[in-house]
Formats: sequence, C-alpha cells, structure tokens
Amino acid sequence: MAMNGLTNGHGTDIETQQADRIKEDLIAPDICKASSVAEIQATLAKLNNQEASVTARLDSLIASQRDLSRELGRLDLLRAHLGSQAVTTRGISNGMLSNAASTANRISSSVKKLDLEQSRVKATLDVVEQVAELKACVLGVTGSMGAPQDWETAASYLNRASKIPKEVVNGQFAEEIVPTAEVPDPPSVTLDNASESLCGLFLREFEKAAKEGDGAKVTRFFKLFPLIGRSDVGLDVYGRYVCQGVASRARANLNAGTGGNQRKEGFFYANALTKLFEHIAQIIDGHGGLVERHYSVGKMVKVIERLQLEADVQGGIILETWGEERNVDRKLTDIKSYAFSFLVQSFLPLPKGSTGTPRANSPAGRDVAASRNSEDEGVDMKEVDGILSETAVMLGRWSLYSRFLATNCRPNKEIDDNSSPLLLPPLLINSNLSKKISDRLIDPFNAMTTFFFRRSVEKSFQLDEPPPDLSLNPTKPLPSNPPYITSAVDDVMYIVNKVLQRSLATSQRAVVSGVVPTLARVLGSDFIGMIQRKLRDESYPKPVIQGGLPPEDKIIAFLVLVNNLDVATDYIKRIVSTRVDSSTATPSLNTDEGPSAPLTDLFPFDHDSVFISTTLKSLETTFETKTSELITDALAVAFNNVVRPRLRPILADAFRDVNYNLTSTELTSVTQEDEQANNDPTLTDDDA
Repeated sequence: MAMNGLTNGHGTDIETQQADRIKEDLIAPDICKASSVAEIQATLAKLNNQEASVTARLDSLIASQRDLSRELGRLDLLRAHLGSQAVTTRGISNGMLSNAASTANRISSSVKKLDLEQSRVKATLDVVEQVAELKACVLGVTGSMGAPQDWETAASYLNRASKIPKEVVNGQFAEEIVPTAEVPDPPSVTLDNASESLCGLFLREFEKAAKEGDGAKVTRFFKLFPLIGRSDVGLDVYGRYVCQGVASRARANLNAGTGGNQRKEGFFYANALTKLFEHIAQIIDGHGGLVERHYSVGKMVKVIERLQLEADVQGGIILETWGEERNVDRKLTDIKSYAFSFLVQSFLPLPKGSTGTPRANSPAGRDVAASRNSEDEGVDMKEVDGILSETAVMLGRWSLYSRFLATNCRPNKEIDDNSSPLLLPPLLINSNLSKKISDRLIDPFNAMTTFFFRRSVEKSFQLDEPPPDLSLNPTKPLPSNPPYITSAVDDVMYIVNKVLQRSLATSQRAVVSGVVPTLARVLGSDFIGMIQRKLRDESYPKPVIQGGLPPEDKIIAFLVLVNNLDVATDYIKRIVSTRVDSSTATPSLNTDEGPSAPLTDLFPFDHDSVFISTTLKSLETTFETKTSELITDALAVAFNNVVRPRLRPILADAFRDVNYNLTSTELTSVTQEDEQANNDPTLTDDDA
C-alpha cells in the first residue's frame, strides 16, 4: 500500500501530515512554568495523551511490518522474471535482427554507389555533349568565315560557344577531341581568333555603312556585336554613329540662319535647341527597343550617356552663340546700372511748396524726364521682353528633355509613374549642359525678370491715370466703369500675371524660387510703397482751413488709392488660385502665353510641385498682409477726417429740438407705474 501511495503521488502529503503531528506531540508542555495545581494537572494530561499517541503509532508500524516484507518479496520475484525476459529478448535481437540490419546497410551502400556512378556518368555525358557542341561550333565558325562569308551564321556559332562553360572549353579533353586537320588549334584559341577577326570586320563594315548612309547595313552589323561577345564595342561604335548624326544636324540647323535675318528672329535659337532635343529623343525612342532586344535591358543607358555628351557640346554651342547674338552680357550690365530714377525720386522727401510727384510733361519734371529718357535709351524693354520669352522657351524645352531622359533612365520601367517620385539621373545633374543652362539661362532670366517687372511698375506709375469725372455728389451719376481704380493697378497686375506665366512655363524650380520672392518684394516696396506715399503725401484728406472739410478732389483721390489696394489684393488672389488650382492640359512654350497645366505636370520631379504651390501661396499671403494693414489705417483716416466731420453736424441738426427732461406729470406717471409693478403679485411670483 505504501508503494501504491508513492506511485499515486499522495505519499508525500501523508508523510508530511504525520511528521507535523509528531512534532506537535514531541513539544512537551513546560511544567516549570506552571504556577498552580490545575496547570500541573493539565500539563500531566497532555503528556499522557502524547504518550498514548506515540504508543499507538508504534503499534501500527509493528503491525504493518509483515505486509511490507511480503511486498518486498513480491518485488524480488518480479525482478528475477524481468531479468529472464531481458536475456531472452537480447538473444532474439542478436539472432534475428542483426542479419536484417547488415543486409539493409549493404543495400544502402550499394544505392549510394549507384547514385554516385549515375551522377558521374551523367556529368561525363554532359561534358561529352558540350565538347561535341563545342566542336560543331568551332567547325561552324571556321566554315562560315571561309568561302561562304556568312557572318550571321558565324556570329551565331560564337554565341552558342559562349554558353559552354569555360572549364570545358579550356579542358584537356576538349583540346584532344576538338582540333582537326583543318582546325589544329585548341578550341579556346580558335574561338578567340574568330571573335577578334569578326569584331574587326564588323567595325569596318559598320563604319563603311555609316559613311554610305546605309541604315539597313548599320542595323545588320550592329546586331551582330553582342553575338560575338563584344557588346561594349557595339554600343561604343553605335554611340559614335548617332552622335555624328546629332552633331551634323545641329550644325545644319545653326548654319541655316547664316547669311540672313533668321538668327535675329525671336525664337531662332530656341527652335535650334528644341530640334537638338527632339532629335536625341527620337533616337532614344526609336532605337531603344532594338538596343535592349539585342543587348539586354538597361544597355540603352550607355547610349544615352554618349548622346548627352554630344548634347553638352552642341547645346553649349547654341547657348554661347545665342548669348553673343543677343548681347546678353551687355544687357545684364545695362540692367545692373539702371537707376530707377522715377521710383527713387518718388520716395524722396517732397520740397516745400510741392504738392506731389511732378507729372512727366510738367516743367518741374523736365530734368527728371530727361534723365529717364537717357536711361531708357540704354535698356530697350522690347529687347528684354524678347530675350525673356526666348529664354523661357529654351528652359521649357530643357525641362521636357530632362523629364524624357529621367523616364527612360529609371531602373525599373515597369513601375508606374505615380508609384515613386521622378528623379533627375546623374548624367543630367553632372552634365556640362546643365551647368550652362544654369549660368547662361536661369541666372540671366531671374535678373532680367526682376528688372522687367520693376521697370514695368515704374512705367505704370509714370503713366498712371485716375478714373475721370468722379464726384461725391450722390445725385450725379458716375460716368466711368467700376472698379474705380487708377490705370497702374491694371498694368501692374497684367505684368504680374505675365511674369508668373512665363516663369511657370520654364518648369524650373530655380526660376520660380528666384522670381516669385522678387515679385513679392517689388510689390511690397514699390507698388504698395508708392500707393502708401501717395496716400500720405499727395491725397491725404486734411482740411485746408481749421475746422473745415477736406477738398473733394483729395477725398476722391484718397478713396481711389484705397480701392487700388483692395482690388489689387483680389487680383493677386485670382492669379495665384488660377495657377495653384489649375487642372487644364499642357503648357504652350512657343508663345509668351502662360501654362494652364497643373503644377504636378509642370514640375514632376520629386516634390517640386508642393514647393511651387507653397511659394505662390506665400506671395498671396505676404501681399494681402501688407495691403490689409494699410487699408485698415486708411479707412480709419477716412472715417476720422471725412465721415465724422460730415456726420457730426447732421446728427446735431437731426436731434436739435429733442428734450430729454421729464415734466412733473410724466414723472408722476412713471412713479405710479413703478409702484404698481412692485405691488403686482403676479410679477412678484414670476420674479421669484
């Protein structure tokens, strides 16, 4: 039973309980601490109980000893029986299973040997087949290069031989089997000599066909280079061939304008640069499939790199010739030396007795007009406008060309265009033409645009005219059409729209980031500053005599100037929203009209469209902030100096006979009404 208890896992708990009881029994009461007879008797009783418990347990153990001896004897019998069974089992294993195990081991070893021999036989057969294929290729190459001169067949044999492992071609077995009486050299030597010979032959035939202009022969031999393992040579000679075509056509386009006035046309050089880019794009688009089909995917990038080097040369020639023909450097020098006399003198303190900026035809302004005429003779605005238009076209074409190359140079063409941002390839970023575009086009464009806009603002204020026949008399009809603004607002806003259109048409982030902040600066300093000066110095509504009203012409001029600011703010909002929220199709780069395409189409690279949108909105916010502050101050001046002096006598006259003092009868009536209201219980309950 004890063994069963241990086997079941409960023996440990029972023994623990028995040990606890034994400990309790062994703890004898301390009789020395007894202080009375009753405590001594209680202690004695506990001791008797402990003695009885111990005696009972001892009797139980003695009684169970016989059962334990019987169980131990049974275990000895079981052990002897198990020993005999183990001996029998060991005998069976040694006598019967050992033979089966040895047989299985022999079979497994035999199978492994067969597998090894089979793999060796298969490898030998593969080598034999490869050597046979090698021999057929060697004989085919030599035979095709002989009397038949079948270059395509010879190249195909070399291509087949290139697929045989090098260790087989250079192996001793191939060197023993492949050579024949007609071809005694080792196969590797024969193939190398044939490849070198065919490469030289293909080069000569390719160059001959290129000189003769035979496109079919050029294509024929171009396709053979990768078959003989000379893809780099084929791509190199093809790159030289297409670059020669690009150079000759570019020179022809430039020479077409010699001896006449064609170069003086507004877009001659822009058209020449456009034709250069279009020719390169046609080559890439038309020949890209042929190159990638015969030379593997991605090999067209090497041809594009060669074409870009030629584009650097030819494009640089066009830009340099354009700069010399248009005298761009001299124009930039003249622009930097322009003094803007009218704007500068308009912001100078007025002399005593002067009422404002003298008009262009007034005697007081003859000296200023003479100096401005001398400045205008040095800078022709029409020429500057023409240069800016041609520059915008060239920059727009460069942007389209860059987008085309970036699309064709993407590592994974299968990826959708919208899945990842478009990035400029390194061959464009590091190209000489890109640097010349920046130095010869972008920087002059930004400088000339700044001058063009500021000079236009100056000219607009020089020719500024107020709306005619305005009057404060409500009975007199207004003859002019609203909005009631001066002509400078329409002129300046037209120029703002034109400058933004032309800048966005370039699709160049560097242009927009340079032009738009300049627009905001000139609008804030010159346009708003000029109106602010006129509000303060020329049209401020102050009375001529103390206590009187300002003159009517001053009030009208002041309000018109305030309206100028408000209408100009609306114009700026419309111009910016048209550009930012535009959703129509493509820009036109051949005219001076601006693009109507979405910013994401005009600026596809990376996050340029977001930057452009933010820059345009910044222009609107900056302009609106400045005009709002000035309009608020001007309206406060108009109210204090114009409305309030007119409103005060009207109100005094309207309420002149009104008496606010109560008579005795009215006072008694009011008192009674108050008492009734206080004594009314309904009103009291409602109030509660």
